[in-house]
Amino acid sequence: MCGIAGFSKIGLNFLKNRKEWNIILNNMNKVQKHRGPDGGGIFIKKECALCHVRLSIVDLENATQPMTRSFNFKTSTIVYNGEIYNTKELRDELKQFGVKFKTTSDTEVVLMGHMIFGDDFVKKLNGIFAYAIWDDLKKELTIYRDRIGVKPLFYTFHEGFLIFSSEIKGIFEFPGVKKRVDREGLCEIFGLGPARSLGKGVFKDIFELLPGNYLKFSEKGIRQVEYWKLKSRYHTDSFKKTIEKTRFLIEDAVKRQLISDVPICTFLSGGVDSSLITAICALEFKKQQKQVDTFSFDYVDNKRYFRSNSFQPSQDRPYVEKMVEFLGTNHTYLECDMQDLVSNLFSAVDAKDLPCMADVESSLLYFCSKVALKNKVALTGECADEIFGGYPWFYRKKMFNAKTFPWALNLDHRKILLSDSVVDYINLDEYVKIAYQKTVDKTPKLFGENEEEKRRREMFYLNFRWFMMTLLDRMDRTSMFSGLEARVPFADHRILEYVFNVPWEMKCCGSYIKGLLRKAGEKYLPKEVLYRKKSPYPKTYNPKYEKILKDMMFDVINNSNSPILNFVDVKKVEKFLYTSSDYKTPWYGQLMAGPQMIAYMLQINYWFLKYKIEIV
Repeated sequence: MCGIAGFSKIGLNFLKNRKEWNIILNNMNKVQKHRGPDGGGIFIKKECALCHVRLSIVDLENATQPMTRSFNFKTSTIVYNGEIYNTKELRDELKQFGVKFKTTSDTEVVLMGHMIFGDDFVKKLNGIFAYAIWDDLKKELTIYRDRIGVKPLFYTFHEGFLIFSSEIKGIFEFPGVKKRVDREGLCEIFGLGPARSLGKGVFKDIFELLPGNYLKFSEKGIRQVEYWKLKSRYHTDSFKKTIEKTRFLIEDAVKRQLISDVPICTFLSGGVDSSLITAICALEFKKQQKQVDTFSFDYVDNKRYFRSNSFQPSQDRPYVEKMVEFLGTNHTYLECDMQDLVSNLFSAVDAKDLPCMADVESSLLYFCSKVALKNKVALTGECADEIFGGYPWFYRKKMFNAKTFPWALNLDHRKILLSDSVVDYINLDEYVKIAYQKTVDKTPKLFGENEEEKRRREMFYLNFRWFMMTLLDRMDRTSMFSGLEARVPFADHRILEYVFNVPWEMKCCGSYIKGLLRKAGEKYLPKEVLYRKKSPYPKTYNPKYEKILKDMMFDVINNSNSPILNFVDVKKVEKFLYTSSDYKTPWYGQLMAGPQMIAYMLQINYWFLKYKIEIV
C-alpha cells in the first residue's frame, strides 16, 4: 500500500517554478510517509504535479512511482495506492495487445490497461485501490476509487486547482487551503461521528471521492462518473447452490489476496469471520509447507474486569486458543495496557485527521503497530457482519424498525454534554434525519418485495454505506499509520453483489445469525467456533481506564483555552464525570458507551487544538 497526492491547474506551467512546486510535493509526501516508509517520488509536468510514498509489497525493487509509460504514441503517468487481485489475468490480456511489461507490479498493469481501454479498464479490476492518472496528450487528470471504498481518497478545489491526497493532511500542505469547519461539519462530528456522510471530509470544502466513482479534471471542466453501484436482483439459486457459491467466492477472495512478495499474517479473534479467513490461509500455506502467523488482541487484566452483556457475551481468548491448536498457526497474543490505550487516543486522531472511534480505534492503532514489526500484510475478517447480517439491528425489532441509524438510536446520548445553545444551533435531529433518509431513498429497490423484505434491503444498504465504511476507514488508518497493509477478503465486490440479494431466510438459515456464512465455513472450522455467538472487537472494562479519562476531562474543562468549552456545558460535564459510567447503553455501534463518550470528547478537543481549526 502507499500514499498518493498531487494537484493540477490547467493553463499553469509548473515547470517555470519547479523548485516551489517541488517543496509542496515533498511536504505532501512527508505528512503521509507512514503510508509508504519504503520510498517515494515526485512528478512535475507543465500542468500536473504528482507524488507518492511506497510500502513495498510486490516487485520490491522495480515498481517505483510515479510511474510513466508510453504506448501507441500516448504517454501517461500514475500514482497508485492499492492491490489488484486479478493482476495475472489482466497482464495476460494486455500482452495480447503488444504490451511489454518492465515490472511485475500491479501498478504497471493498471497504467497500461488505462492506456489501452481508457476509463472502462477500472471496471475490470478486482481489488482495493485509489489512484490518479495524468494523460499527457489530453492534458487530463483523472482520480479513481475502488468500488467499496476500502482505500481513501480526498480532494478539494482551490483557486482553479484540483488537489487530492490519500489523507486529508496531504491536502492541507497545499498553500492557502484552510482548516475550517462550519455548521455542517459540527453536525458530522457531534451528530454522526465517528461515521461520516459519504463523500464528505468534515472540513469545509474537503470532499472524499465516492466509492465506485472517478473524477476527471481538464480544460473541458470537471466531470464525476459512477462506474459501479450495488444493484437489487432476484435471487434464483437454491439454498444448496447459494452455500456453494458463497463458499467459492470467499475461498477465491482469500486465495487471491495471498499474493505478496513479503510475509502475510492474519488477525485471529476466535470468531467465525477471522477464523474462516485464517483457516483458508492456513491450508494454502500448508501446501507450501509454511506456517501462517496469526495475532489476537486483548487488554491487560481484561479477564479480571470483563463484564458480559448482550452486545459482548464472551471473551475471545478461549476460542483463539482452540483455533491456534486446530490450525497449527504461529500465534502471538498482543495485549494493550491502559496507558498505551490512552496515549494512542490522540495518535488515532493524527492517523485519521478527525475524531474517531475513541479507544476502539486507539487500541487497534496500537495493535497494528506491534503487528507491523513482524509483518507487512495482514488479512482481516472485516465486513462480514455488514454483508451477512451479524449485528443485532438486523433482527432486534426495535432497532430493525427504527427510522434512524440503528447503531445510534438515541441522539440524547450525544447531546448529554453539549450546551443548550449549541444543540439549538446545529440541530442534530434534523441533520441526522436527512442523512438517514437520503440513504434509505437510494436503496436499490426490487419490484414485488413485501414491506419486511424491503426494510431488510434498506438495512443492508444502510450498513454498507455507513457502518461498513466507518470500519473500513478505521482499518485503513490504524494499519497504514504503521506501514501495515490490511486486506479485507469479505469486501470483495463479488461477495457483496451476490449476498446482498440473498433472502434473509437463507442468510439466517437454521435461526443462526450469519447462518449462510457458517454453512459456507463448515468444511473449515470446528463447530464450537463456527456456531459461537457473536462477540465484537474487545474493549476494556478496567476502572483504571475510566478514571484516567475522567481526570483528563477535568483538566480540559478547567483550562479556559480548551476548544471543547465552545460546545459543552461545564456543569453537565461535571455531573457526567461524577456519575458511574454506563457500559451497557452504546451511543454508537456496540462498544461506544459512557467511557467512550469521554474519550471522544477528549479527541474532539485535541483535534481543534492540533489543527487550529477555524469555525465558520
